[in-house]
Amino acid sequence: MPRTKTSAHATDQDRELAHRIGQRIREARHRSGLTQQQLAGERYTKAYVSALETGIARPSMVALNFIAERLSLPASHFIDETHPVWTRLEVDMKLAAGDWQGAFDGYRDLLDAQPDESSRADLLRGLAEASARLDRGKEAIAAASEAARLYSDAMRDVDAALARYWLAYGLYQSDNEPDARSLLTALLEQVRGGLQVEPDFEMRLLTSLAAVESRTGNSARALAYLEEARGLATDLDDRRRAAFLFNLAIGYREVGDFEAAIRAGTQGMALYRAAGAIFESARIENDLALAFLATGQVERARELATDARSQIEATGDERWLAAVSDTEAQVALASGDPDAALALAARARDYAARSGNEIVQLAAMLTEARALRAADRLDEAEARFAEAAAVARTSRAPARLREVLRDWADLRAEVGDHRGAYELTSEALTVN
Repeated sequence: MPRTKTSAHATDQDRELAHRIGQRIREARHRSGLTQQQLAGERYTKAYVSALETGIARPSMVALNFIAERLSLPASHFIDETHPVWTRLEVDMKLAAGDWQGAFDGYRDLLDAQPDESSRADLLRGLAEASARLDRGKEAIAAASEAARLYSDAMRDVDAALARYWLAYGLYQSDNEPDARSLLTALLEQVRGGLQVEPDFEMRLLTSLAAVESRTGNSARALAYLEEARGLATDLDDRRRAAFLFNLAIGYREVGDFEAAIRAGTQGMALYRAAGAIFESARIENDLALAFLATGQVERARELATDARSQIEATGDERWLAAVSDTEAQVALASGDPDAALALAARARDYAARSGNEIVQLAAMLTEARALRAADRLDEAEARFAEAAAVARTSRAPARLREVLRDWADLRAEVGDHRGAYELTSEALTVN
């Protein structure tokens, strides 16, 4: 199909934006005292940097991130925030710089302009990624599904694979782990069968499969995927290596290797901070707090959770505020303060309910049940364990259900209900 008038106008704006980005690269390079060759490093050439600075070449997302890191600036520094009309290049740069909301808004605006099918597929894929990054699983599914269909119709197999990756991501966020696993496994088979996608795509598939297996209680399988991915992670940039280490830390924590979880998480957090990714750094801090808590280092866990909260509060992200509130509740409980734990767990449930974070909502219910038991409010603890078990049975979270059932069995044994404890223990053994 021919390009529309709107699409042609966007191309002119892309050239203008590329020229402005090039000017900013040159200005930042001069301030840093680097030559073009020094800025290019071992990855690019002096000629390529020169072409970028003069606006002849359009920087890829990977190239912009590399250059920004070399100049100790965020990638967003090079994007013209004041330009009144969205362009494809501008929106792509926002996505590369981690401005998920800005990218989401931009892709939606560009889609409203009724582009041709080829451009529409590309915009939908970008929208799917931005939606997934914002934890909007259902919107990611809708955008990625249509993008994958359009790519398949055009026989663009590589692009279709990338769209299906974000479709799997959206399915995972929507708690549809079986379909997410099926898609990711099929994609992994395609890549190993010779499909040439992005260099780190196989590693991303392995870490995503690890996340699915971890959530469904297959911790050993999750860790096996992560260990397989470790050998593919050596050539990643700092941000992507940090993301890998974050997943690796979660995998280690899930299988009980807390020391390894702390090592991986600490390395990932340092890389995120060096890349200026504060929100991602705070997410690792929250996970590190849980790992330190499991090793009995309560005060260190408290410090990390407090710092994570201060960073996440600045973003207003209620999904992660729910998670850090539950972590703080667990820290309070470990410190011998069940009343504070109950208040924090209630706050976590409130955040989780508003943001649709069912995983943390269940975790907070379990924390409440434990706090009620510690406060010797045994009848209330019995009721909360029952509520948590009912939710866990329908949430496809077998690992969490086993945890709830075992704690509930301990409570029943404590009050002398040995038959009830036996029934719960038996159920826990059959959960898979």
